[in-house]
Amino acid sequence: MTIRVRRVFEFDAPPERVWDFIADPSERADAISVVDSYEVDEATGAATWHVRLPIPFVKSTARVETEDIAREPPEYVKFLGRSSVFQVTGEHTVEETETGTRLINEFVVDGRVPGVERFFERNLDGELENLERALRRSVESGT
Repeated sequence: MTIRVRRVFEFDAPPERVWDFIADPSERADAISVVDSYEVDEATGAATWHVRLPIPFVKSTARVETEDIAREPPEYVKFLGRSSVFQVTGEHTVEETETGTRLINEFVVDGRVPGVERFFERNLDGELENLERALRRSVESGT
């Protein structure tokens, strides 16, 4: 089973601020609660996430190798994360509006072990709320 989620966020901030956050692999990883730790290759931007999923068949963290597979600054970034437990694809589209910025987020998660899809089906909305909160803090503080 594949889990697909699309969410749209609106910000009273310039698109450049939203782009600076969403295009940064560290910012994306920091916002996701199940990412226990991560490393980013500064030269390539690729990141390794260590993800802790509370499901029976995953007793330790899952190593997820992520990389941006499409990047069109300052409007679009698509990343792919692969592991033995699941694969995730995330797409972020930044659009300027009359009052600020719209961010369109699309995620697809394919589980490779029992329980992964069920976990993400129940928790992906919450993870996107985490992403939105972190992004709001960032754009509101101007960092």
